[in-house]
Amino acid sequence: MAVVLHVPAADWRAHQRRVQASTPGLVPVAKGNGYGFGLARLAAEAQALGVDTLAVGTGAEVAHVRDAFAGRIVVLQPWRAGEPGAEDLLGDERIIHTVSRVEDLAHLSASDHRPTVLLELLTSMRRHGLAVSELQSVRKVLADSHVDVAGWTVHLPMPAATGSNADEAERLAKSGLAVRQAPVWFSHLTTDDYDRLRATLFIETRLRVGTELWLGGSVRRHTTATVLDVHPVKRGEKVGYWQRSLPADGHIVVVAGGTAHGVALEAPTAATTARQRVISVVNGSAEALGLARSPFTIAGKKRWFVEPPHMQSSMVFVPGSKGIPAIGDQVPVELRLTTATVDEVVLAD
Repeated sequence: MAVVLHVPAADWRAHQRRVQASTPGLVPVAKGNGYGFGLARLAAEAQALGVDTLAVGTGAEVAHVRDAFAGRIVVLQPWRAGEPGAEDLLGDERIIHTVSRVEDLAHLSASDHRPTVLLELLTSMRRHGLAVSELQSVRKVLADSHVDVAGWTVHLPMPAATGSNADEAERLAKSGLAVRQAPVWFSHLTTDDYDRLRATLFIETRLRVGTELWLGGSVRRHTTATVLDVHPVKRGEKVGYWQRSLPADGHIVVVAGGTAHGVALEAPTAATTARQRVISVVNGSAEALGLARSPFTIAGKKRWFVEPPHMQSSMVFVPGSKGIPAIGDQVPVELRLTTATVDEVVLAD
């Protein structure tokens, strides 16, 4: 009895191959919760694609993919001197370390190992990276360095927020190439922009792809949750940890799926359109009144939580007596796969 992600295997893998065919230099990304699939599974999918490099988010995630993927592994979180565990992977020739500060590059250059590094350039994201003004200092460190440079990396904002990232990508890439000729790695470029840059830069390029590779396309994946218990209730009856009174006769349906699965865990949204802002206001008002719509669909409708979800289960209220599921039934649950942890992934033929 669990939360299960159902995926049509043939469609999913056909989509992966289409992305790969349109993306020379593809570097799949498997980080965090593995986009709902789990890191080891995505590493195995990347291995089946035949790519030579896989990207993970942190050094700790390397252990989850190492056995399933035989190629090189890029750690996207910048390497930091002095952090716990920072030195642990330096002797592993399969690992490529991202470097975003001159002092960290200098530290690695003095290492007894000869680590491979990816030099991150600071973009308009303003998250991590070497500013263009620091590149002369980078040149000096590299002049007498004991690191192997895998390339420059340019982590860009979402194209939807900028219209096109091509100009910024090209400008930063050329700034790095003026210091050291090395492959240039990108993220968040449209296929057209990436193709143009490949033709413009006259050097090897790589493109990191996560969401579009694993969650994109028209693949009809869906998630279900098992019904664990069903209880008839009367209007005014108090239920749950917080003993809330029910607004009508109906049923409490207890379903698998709680905070441990990512139920009711939402990342902030941009809310860039008027409609999105109105929806946010309406939802916020409902929550202020003690009402919160759950992601569980029963009898064709999203149902209200009785109270905040528990760790592994949730209690939802279904008014009336029509369409009440039985114990053991599977009901649809809508989860954001980048924040969800499912109990099982079923790849159907």
